[in-house]
Amino acid sequence: MNEKNTPLLQQTGIVCILALICTALWGSAFPCVKIGYNLFQIGSSDSASQLLFAGIRFFGAGILALLFGSVGQRHILKPKKSSLHKIIILSLFQTAIQYTLFYISLAHTTGVKGSILQGTSVLFSLLIVCLLFRTERLTLPKTVGCIIGFAGIVLVNFNGGMNMEFHFIGEGFMVLSTLSGSFSAVFLKQFSKDENPVMLSGCQFLLGGAVLAVIGFSCGGRLDGFSPASVLLLLYMAFISAAAYSLWGILLKHNPVSRVTVFGFTIQIFGVIFSALFLRENDSFGWQTILALALVCIGIYLVNRKESA
Repeated sequence: MNEKNTPLLQQTGIVCILALICTALWGSAFPCVKIGYNLFQIGSSDSASQLLFAGIRFFGAGILALLFGSVGQRHILKPKKSSLHKIIILSLFQTAIQYTLFYISLAHTTGVKGSILQGTSVLFSLLIVCLLFRTERLTLPKTVGCIIGFAGIVLVNFNGGMNMEFHFIGEGFMVLSTLSGSFSAVFLKQFSKDENPVMLSGCQFLLGGAVLAVIGFSCGGRLDGFSPASVLLLLYMAFISAAAYSLWGILLKHNPVSRVTVFGFTIQIFGVIFSALFLRENDSFGWQTILALALVCIGIYLVNRKESA
């Protein structure tokens, strides 16, 4: 199909720009989470307070997504009765299950292993949509592109201190967390055929955020250190989730899952770049990051080359 006759949200350049905006926002969350833990006085092993913090953030994201979506659509976005089961499924896989497992895992594995295992989300999404839902074909360019992109994630997190030990509560939970998020992307694609993706995003964040907050508070989680700076940071993090996930859902509505999710490999790259800028973690930015970015770009090109042919 001629690119000029292709709908706007399916044009390669537009998909690339919008997807990179999403992943840049998600990448900026890496230093924001660390800064937030410091401002709210949350310890690195205080999983309950971390869940409470995440729950409040995602609940706020739900409010912002529905607010912005309602203004953009010029009517109040609200779910129909037929949409409720879809919202529950999304909130479980995208927010409640994924982040509960994620924070438990972080207390039992290293940051390097966690980052690499998170990079498997694109591979999982490809396998789920091609082999389980069978809505796309598992082509050689897609497979090679995802493998090359994943190699970039491994490279950007590479250090000599990584070992091959595996603990189910640590690395196992991280894999399950990533798998849950991958299912969420596929479900969002399926549900968006008949539903407004912004409405789905906002409602699932409201429900999932509430669940996380209740779990965190019930387990003894507390937040201290409220100040203008910490509140502004929390609002920005809510905006990250609201804007990025809603825009991601719009892209998934109009494009194959593999074409969009392959850009997820750039989240880790952006995370390293923003951490170097805002946390002064300059040691994490070097030749590995540049080479990793090149590999990720090659992977994205291979996946999208077939789709745009």
